[in-house]
Amino acid sequence: MVKRTGLLFAFLVMVSTGAYAQKRSDIVVEDFEGTDYGGWTATGTAFGSGPAQGVLPGQMAVTGFHGHGLVNSFNGGDGSTGTLTSPEFKIERKFLAFLIGGGRHPGTTCINLLVEGKVARTISGPNDRPGGSERLDWRAWDVSDLDGQMARIEIVDRETGGWGHINVDDITQTDENPVEEIKTSTLYAETYRPQFHFTSNKNWLNDPNGLVFFKGEYHLFFQHNPAGIDWGNMTWGHAVSNDLMHWKQLPNALTPDALGTMFSGSAVVDWHNTSGFQAAGSKTPPLVAIYTAAGGTSPESKGQPFTQCIAYSNDEGRTWTKYASNPVVKHVAGENRDPKVIWFAPTKSWIMALYLDGAQFAFYSSPNLKEWTQIQKMDVPGTSECPDFFPLTVSGRPGIEKWVWTAANGHYLVGAFDGHKFTPETDLRQVDFGGNYYAVQSYSDIPEKDGRRIQIAWMTGGSYPQMPFNQQMSIPCTLTLRETADGLRLFREPVAEISKLHAASRTWNNQTVSPGDNPLHDLKGDLWDIQAEFEPGAATQVGLTVRGEAIVYDVAKKTLTCLGHTAPLELEGGKLKLRILADRTTLEVFGNAGRVSLTSCFLPRPKDQSLALHIEGGKAKLLHLTATPLRSIWPTADLGTK
Repeated sequence: MVKRTGLLFAFLVMVSTGAYAQKRSDIVVEDFEGTDYGGWTATGTAFGSGPAQGVLPGQMAVTGFHGHGLVNSFNGGDGSTGTLTSPEFKIERKFLAFLIGGGRHPGTTCINLLVEGKVARTISGPNDRPGGSERLDWRAWDVSDLDGQMARIEIVDRETGGWGHINVDDITQTDENPVEEIKTSTLYAETYRPQFHFTSNKNWLNDPNGLVFFKGEYHLFFQHNPAGIDWGNMTWGHAVSNDLMHWKQLPNALTPDALGTMFSGSAVVDWHNTSGFQAAGSKTPPLVAIYTAAGGTSPESKGQPFTQCIAYSNDEGRTWTKYASNPVVKHVAGENRDPKVIWFAPTKSWIMALYLDGAQFAFYSSPNLKEWTQIQKMDVPGTSECPDFFPLTVSGRPGIEKWVWTAANGHYLVGAFDGHKFTPETDLRQVDFGGNYYAVQSYSDIPEKDGRRIQIAWMTGGSYPQMPFNQQMSIPCTLTLRETADGLRLFREPVAEISKLHAASRTWNNQTVSPGDNPLHDLKGDLWDIQAEFEPGAATQVGLTVRGEAIVYDVAKKTLTCLGHTAPLELEGGKLKLRILADRTTLEVFGNAGRVSLTSCFLPRPKDQSLALHIEGGKAKLLHLTATPLRSIWPTADLGTK
């Protein structure tokens, strides 16, 4: 009896002190889901007559807002201006939270809290330079000191230059701050660090360079700014892996010199020592890197043109010596750059694909990597820079080989090559339709017993707020050339080595699913390899939602969409196959065994680790689904160079 009385007393104390007080519900100031702004007052033209329904004409994809409406002052472009002011409301919670995106122009693209007509709180958007992301993220003001006061929200766009707009949604009074902590203290464990995609340990990264396999190692060189978080000071960074998954970053390979900074290029194993670079008395062939010296991009190279140069290594790529007689290809046109070199055995010659200017490319031939002769020029409208060139055997047709030429955006031609001329036999085609697939390059010198053509892309344009690194690579993919009803097509699929990262899977088979059904509801995580097969049946849309982002197949339109980008895709035998790789900042989607892919960056809320089916319009058949969590590639004992 004494014990029960004691518990009752404790309960009464908790109630009287507020420790057991019921959580107060949020108060929505405005969610912008109406057809107009209601009691809000708009001036100027920037905000239009009512909430935008997502992206406006001429704008990049807008993500991160809730529902279908938001404030978007890009109405008429960045040149339009105006303000949007709320009715007066009473401050009744500890925080005033909202979703915000757009330009970082304090005072001119911002949201203000007005109390007694004066600005009591203000914040601008996140973007202050070209590129960036139109994503909205949570921000919040602590307004506990203003409790009980009357206030207004003022959304401002007085900026007419780049990023001269502001995006806002879901203004809410709440007692819980929705802004999540961003962790940066532990290398490779930062909040937005990809966990199975390569990133440099710190600072800027772009194009994959010099992809070559030698003595059990995959070499990944990359455009790198070792001194800064943004592009510049181009240097060849260097990492190696024995399985295409686990990478170790090594010291930088090529650094700027008097001929220029180190722009993109390729690398080969000179098996026959055609260059003469092999060390005296050694039986180990040299590695040779072929790169662009970007003259005029540094004070040291002022006045120099863009030229093509070579360097060699006799210690398996650990140190590099630049050829004393560089450049090996003098300036041809514009900012000619990005040499991709491959060995052509029938003529015992090296072949170089080189970007010239505009949409023009060239091919060169050399017996020794030092002396080059132009053999062909080629115009490919709709492309520029970073060419790749390689042979592929047509799947299922042994002995039938074609040559594939790709540009930076991954668009490709298939044709014939005789050592002197490439003859395209197809129109320009596309395999990846995502928003962040660029500067693609494939590996040289993969052993014949392996036989794969392995490609990596720079996932350009990703956003990594507050991170010590900037940008990332795609997952390595195997390319195959297959016959389809539309002729020969490239297919892309993740390399088999990704299975090294697999943890225990969950599987579902032969389930009829209706809109709203979600057998995945109890799965949580941020790293996934998901494989699914649907028979749409009566459904108008099928797919999945991963960490809040929908991957949707539209049955009538025959399209696959993810993060605002869409690929054409026919069902095969009335069925759809999807494979989805989800990392902390990426979604890579593969449709029908790689017939199309969508390689895209995104920036989910770290706390949102949900998975769900996406079914609309009627019942569908889930023939098979396997959801496999992935382990991080970054070791805890060896975190690489710092």
